[in-house]
Amino acid sequence: MAFPVRIGVQLHPQHAEYGQIRDAVLRAEDLGVDVIFNWDHFYPLYGDPDGKHFECWTMLGAWAEQTERVEIGALVTCNSYRNPDLLADMARTVDHVSGGRLILGIGAGWFEKDYDRFGYEFGTAGSRIADLAAAMPRITARLAAGNPAPTRHIPVMIGGGGERKTLRVVAEHADIWHGFGDAETVARKSAILDEHGSAVGRETSTLVERSAGVQEPPSESGDALLAAGVTLFTVGTGGPDYDLSLVEQWVRWRDERR
Repeated sequence: MAFPVRIGVQLHPQHAEYGQIRDAVLRAEDLGVDVIFNWDHFYPLYGDPDGKHFECWTMLGAWAEQTERVEIGALVTCNSYRNPDLLADMARTVDHVSGGRLILGIGAGWFEKDYDRFGYEFGTAGSRIADLAAAMPRITARLAAGNPAPTRHIPVMIGGGGERKTLRVVAEHADIWHGFGDAETVARKSAILDEHGSAVGRETSTLVERSAGVQEPPSESGDALLAAGVTLFTVGTGGPDYDLSLVEQWVRWRDERR
């Protein structure tokens, strides 16, 4: 299937009052973005390490009520922080609250401070990826068992670029892969993803949308990333101001290609 070009914004839930985040959500939806993401951490990732910060999924519930058109989700949920069955039921609930606009973003986790301060076992990169692989069938089963059922097949976005293990999990379970790096890197990893897809019997080249974060104007990377297969482009912005000027450039770029 051919995926449309879409623009996302990741509103970093840090260094801001919640009212400023709520305002940024409204501005982003009015601007015309397709998806609004937050992230799943407990402390800021830059700036004052103990500055203001808010929790991911309670925020998504509020966004589900606040917004009308955009899809919403975490870029990405840390698999380690919640029982997989609980996470699936949270996702099913936000799916209904939003009227079918949730993207279930998930990854293996990496920010050791979150683990240490909240009492989770950090383990190793390998053990965290193994836990993610084990969680995905449980999430799928719990979504199928929920009553009422989700309003749609909730798209699963898996973030990460590990070529041997993470991309295998993507090939088996994801509807969207969120990768990192320049166009050349994304293209190379995308090809490896398709090799994993062939091994597990999924046509990932047509079934898995490619997503990437961008921090530069579209004139610098848009066409190259598009040629590499990316169709979901997400700009990150932080509080307290949540400057959306770069997002606006990407929305215009998108509209020129529709």
